[in-house]
Amino acid sequence: MEVTEANLQNLAQYLQHTLSPDITERRNAEKFLETIEHTQNYSLLLLGLLNKEDVPLHLRVSAGITLKNFVKRNWPLTEDGVDKIHANDRNIVKESIIGLMLRSPEQIQKQLSDTISIIGKEDFPDKWSGLMPELVSKFTTGDFNIINGVLRTGHSLFKKYRHEFKSEKLWREIKFVLDNFAMPLTQLFRATMELTVTHAENVVALKVIYSSLLLICKIFYSLNYQDLPEFFEDNMETWMKHFHTLLTANVPLLRTEDKEEPGLIEQLKTQICDNLTLYAQKYDEEFTSSVPIFVNDVWQLLINTGVEVKYDLLVSNAIKFLASVAERTSYKALFETEGTLSSLCERVIIPNMEFRDADEEAFEDNPEEYIRRDIEGSDVDTRRRAACDLVRALSKLFETTVIQNFSIYVQHMLSEYTKDPSHNWKNKDAAIFLVTSLAAKAQTQKLGVTKTSDLVNVVEFFTNHIVPDLQAPNVDDSPVLKADALKYVMVFRSQLPRNLLLGCLPPAVSFLRAKSQVVHSYAACCIEKILTHHNPGSGPVVVQADVVPLGNALLVNLFDAFTLPGSQENEYIMKALMRTLWLLQGEVVCHVGIIISNLKEKLLAVSKNPSKPNFNHYLFECICIMITITCKQRPEAVSSFEEVLLPPFQTILNQDVQEFIPYVFQVLALLLEVNPGGISETYLSLFAPLLQPVLWENSGNIPPLVRLLQAYVSKGPANIPADRLSGLLGIFQKLLASKANDNYGFSLLNTLIISMPSDALSDYMNQIFTLIFQRLQSSKTAKCMKCVIVFFSVYAIKYSALSLVQRIDGLQNKMFGMVLEKLLIPELDKISDQVERKICSVGITKILTEVPALSQGDYTQFWPTLLHSLIHLTALPPTKDKGEGTGEFLLQGSEDSGFKAAYSQLLFAEKKAFDPCPDVADVKVYVAKSLNALFCSNPNTRNLIKNGIPEEMLAVLQQYFQLSGIQI
Repeated sequence: MEVTEANLQNLAQYLQHTLSPDITERRNAEKFLETIEHTQNYSLLLLGLLNKEDVPLHLRVSAGITLKNFVKRNWPLTEDGVDKIHANDRNIVKESIIGLMLRSPEQIQKQLSDTISIIGKEDFPDKWSGLMPELVSKFTTGDFNIINGVLRTGHSLFKKYRHEFKSEKLWREIKFVLDNFAMPLTQLFRATMELTVTHAENVVALKVIYSSLLLICKIFYSLNYQDLPEFFEDNMETWMKHFHTLLTANVPLLRTEDKEEPGLIEQLKTQICDNLTLYAQKYDEEFTSSVPIFVNDVWQLLINTGVEVKYDLLVSNAIKFLASVAERTSYKALFETEGTLSSLCERVIIPNMEFRDADEEAFEDNPEEYIRRDIEGSDVDTRRRAACDLVRALSKLFETTVIQNFSIYVQHMLSEYTKDPSHNWKNKDAAIFLVTSLAAKAQTQKLGVTKTSDLVNVVEFFTNHIVPDLQAPNVDDSPVLKADALKYVMVFRSQLPRNLLLGCLPPAVSFLRAKSQVVHSYAACCIEKILTHHNPGSGPVVVQADVVPLGNALLVNLFDAFTLPGSQENEYIMKALMRTLWLLQGEVVCHVGIIISNLKEKLLAVSKNPSKPNFNHYLFECICIMITITCKQRPEAVSSFEEVLLPPFQTILNQDVQEFIPYVFQVLALLLEVNPGGISETYLSLFAPLLQPVLWENSGNIPPLVRLLQAYVSKGPANIPADRLSGLLGIFQKLLASKANDNYGFSLLNTLIISMPSDALSDYMNQIFTLIFQRLQSSKTAKCMKCVIVFFSVYAIKYSALSLVQRIDGLQNKMFGMVLEKLLIPELDKISDQVERKICSVGITKILTEVPALSQGDYTQFWPTLLHSLIHLTALPPTKDKGEGTGEFLLQGSEDSGFKAAYSQLLFAEKKAFDPCPDVADVKVYVAKSLNALFCSNPNTRNLIKNGIPEEMLAVLQQYFQLSGIQI
């Protein structure tokens, strides 16, 4: 694809279509771009569009975003070492992108800066050593539009240092950056600070200058995050002096009227507070002398900052700095002076815990964002959360004093509420939040608060002040206090006795009918937390019998809640429904028709435009639960599920709804597996399309597709004709070549070995073994070696161990000796999955006891060491199984996935591991009996044990014989 004017115009047209509100037009355009992105010059065409000033800005921005996502997906080599970008394209992109970025408008600069950062993550500094000198050279231009472009790129490039794990490679890179960038950055900082005075009356210049200072401060944070560099330690006085100046600066020309979005000066002070917190937390000794100055600066800042939303992050970061100082013993004296703690409480903490008009507005008009910030613990810091952290920090050193001071405020606020509940409800809201802050000393997402202060009685507060709100008859009165009450239950669920926790379920069920989206979402979340709550060491708190009396009301209210405004795709309600269905089990089977019909309608609605990945996941989990629990009682009901679900599934597949396709494959596999009959014509008609290469190009499809093919093979091996069998083996070959997906290839192969008639694969076996050894020779990863060991064991169980050895030696004389020495003996004990351990234990036992070449032939020298490895494997403690139905879901989708659908395993559709040797109840007994049979048939083999097995392993083996009732 050449870089021509016609191709540029064509690409611009498709980019325009990707912005279309018409979902079909948009998807078609995205699919076209996906098909051409691996052709040479694709990235250069995007750069060409970005460089054309006559192209509308929105299309140039779209080209920038497309280039960024293309680079994100394709610049790194694949796990298999495949380079998806032509070498010439790579070089031209790196040669031209800096200059293009610096002369582009700011909207495009941001996209190209991120693109440079992504490329830099892979290539910098080893493959892009010229990047840093080229960037630094632009500091001398004096053009702050260019300088800000460089700073924006530097920030984008260096911010990864905030998150990466320490390593030698990382240290080398940071040192390279510091050697080239730290001094020029500091010089630029000094010069820019001087310009703030020179241009103090020029608002246009000040905006550019303070934009530079903001970026400089962000880069400072990134470069100092991993460790305190010697350069910055030597120049700390310069940086801290200017931080002090900026933190206390009053720049009237940069004030904004906007009450929502922070202005430049607020953003800059916010970042400086972040920098100070970093130093206070990590470089305490070097920073000590500056702390009192900045504590005073921040204190004054907090006192003089308003309650507007635009100051929220500034206030949050400022309080966070005070908290990081307050929890350290070395600064205790700063807070011990008379009146300091009470002043902090009165002037900083209480004002920032109050429920503001802006919070009330968010509660009513932007409930999803309110919920995200309040109960999900989002990355966005809030004033309340920061104030809570400061209370906890102060409590570490001054717990008694702090609680005494705050108790007065709590009592006063509750008293004010009692005087006029309808008007003074904000007082109670603040009191509940303050009590929660004081009481909680340790908290986890799974259990809520796990440790409380001895000075706060959370159960008494619950009984006196939370229960009245839970028992209020009108579900729509005082919605904020109802949300507070539900949140209190969620937070302190590990501290409340079982009877009180169960008593919270009926009001929570009734609150599902509340009109407020926050209240009914909190009610659903509270129900879900209670139903899944486990006391450590004592199992679930709530059992099926506790929920059955509420079952009908709970199900009706959950489904009705989906009809409330704003909650058509409410993930909290769907998650609560999922937990309810799983806990009720057979109790819901009588309602299966109406439940699955409702779920189908939801599926049809959301498949038109999937936008809530969590909701969608829980929806499919609910479908799987209903299939599992219903077919367990009534296996014939599977046909009813197929009748309801197959039409929408067919629609999803036909319309290529990529977000749902991996889920559909998993549910289809589940339906096949629970079907008591054979494979119907409907499923047979789906089989051939599943082998089409285009489906396998999407990495998210691979795990569920393999699962589905395994279900076909296991359920109806007779339905797999020879031409389809070769197609299945072709898929195995494709997956085997991939480091990322080889394990799925082996899963499919093992199912073929176990399920197909013994002679069905005979013509392909030599080729299969050859491919496996070629893969081991080219890329012998730990995962692949484990898969090969399991496969060899499955083969030995199905066809005999002797056939395995003969097959391998048939490829190359005495090759099995190398397999023993290089693979089976050293790698056997790395098998961790319980069923795979059993398979390997049985397979290796068969090799030891059924292959004459091991016990009395060419491979005798390996017999003792292989037995040693086997004993070690069978003696390993069992691995912990995943608790069915209690886990959280890791939704793997991210912006990195681009056009590709990510794979998220459905917990309730999880495939039970197939055991090819169900007659072996205890592998230790099986090992002992098999060895005994060998000793009886060939007494000389006893000498192999005596001469080659360590004493401690002999003792373990003796235990196996005793367990089997065999005397040796």
